[in-house]
Amino acid sequence: MINPPSSLLETYDHSGHGYQPLIDSGEWRVARLNFTPGEQVLEFQRHDETDEVFVLLQGRCILLLGEGAEQVTRIYAQEMQPFRLYNVRRGTWHARVLSADAKVLIVENRDTTTANSPKIPLNISQQEEVASIVRQIWGE
Repeated sequence: MINPPSSLLETYDHSGHGYQPLIDSGEWRVARLNFTPGEQVLEFQRHDETDEVFVLLQGRCILLLGEGAEQVTRIYAQEMQPFRLYNVRRGTWHARVLSADAKVLIVENRDTTTANSPKIPLNISQQEEVASIVRQIWGE
């Protein structure tokens, strides 16, 4: 086997915890999200200028989606299936819960930043609802 030169092919990986952008190209970015020990869902985020695509590569992940304009008024949950694409629409409040072995591919606009991606804290009742949802789906 003859490996191609880096002028033809680049490879990337992320084995650490959390979110890591891997490729910025033109107007888009590919990142990887891995489980982070001790991480809790205390807030939701939305992207005001772009959709965001999630692909479960390994483990388990629950996408949490929130209705509402300036606050989350209703929470929905979607357990992700491996290799299926999930497009979280622009302006949708969202968060996620990952299993310890989870690896998620993320595709988003390159200019997605904290300036155009507000976060909103969940109140205690909403945090308890999220914990209940996870127990219902994962039976834990």
